[in-house]
Amino acid sequence: MRFLIRTLIAASHGTDNSNGALAISRLVTKVNEALNPADVREAFVDVQQPDVPTVLAQVSEATIVPLLLATGYHVRQDIADAAFEHGDATITPALGPDQRLVDVLVQRLAEAGHQAEDLVVLTVAGSSDARAQAETSKVKAMLEASLGKQVELAFLSAAEPKLKDLVPKLKFQNPRKRIVVSTYLLAPGFFSDLMQKVGAHIVTNPLLSPELETPQQLIDIVIERFTAGQKRSGQTGCLDGMRGKPFEGCAAGCASACRQPA
Repeated sequence: MRFLIRTLIAASHGTDNSNGALAISRLVTKVNEALNPADVREAFVDVQQPDVPTVLAQVSEATIVPLLLATGYHVRQDIADAAFEHGDATITPALGPDQRLVDVLVQRLAEAGHQAEDLVVLTVAGSSDARAQAETSKVKAMLEASLGKQVELAFLSAAEPKLKDLVPKLKFQNPRKRIVVSTYLLAPGFFSDLMQKVGAHIVTNPLLSPELETPQQLIDIVIERFTAGQKRSGQTGCLDGMRGKPFEGCAAGCASACRQPA
């Protein structure tokens, strides 16, 4: 298949949590096995090495698939800067929002013992980027549709309400209900550790966890992003428009350029 000529660079945030790093590395390995003989490489935007520019310097043509849940700052700035500098790299949209991610959230809730009467709080890392927040709101609506009930939304940083403030409030208002945090994080790390300290009755596992099987849904999303990225030149998803190209495929409905053209 022609699209396999390009290198797939799976770019995650990076973490100093060994369990989180292992869980993400296993996802990349599964993608590599599924696409064999494609060239699949792991890169990071922070904390871990190699970073995205280093990996890009080692290849000729590449498609960067952000292993991030929203198309926020790291995609539009860090990864975009590296891609522009390389000159022949395309960027796909982030992994979310996607119904398959919501399906994994529902699976994690079931594994944790979620019951219909529980109050569910979808919790994300948070972003000051309004477009990333719009994508998160879409995931909340999708989870509500899947569960058939209202879901609260909370953040760990950059946006309101903060989980540490919302959980005590919900417990006071609903003393007979369990508060269940639905963890919308890719893997264990700093933010997932924070969730354990807010006093919720149940905190679910992230989408990826080293002691759990890598969800096929995430493998499929990465491969789908990569495959779609081979069918058109330039940037994809919310990154369209950065070089005067039309916007296509933005999950949250971008109406303005994500950043100024280089």
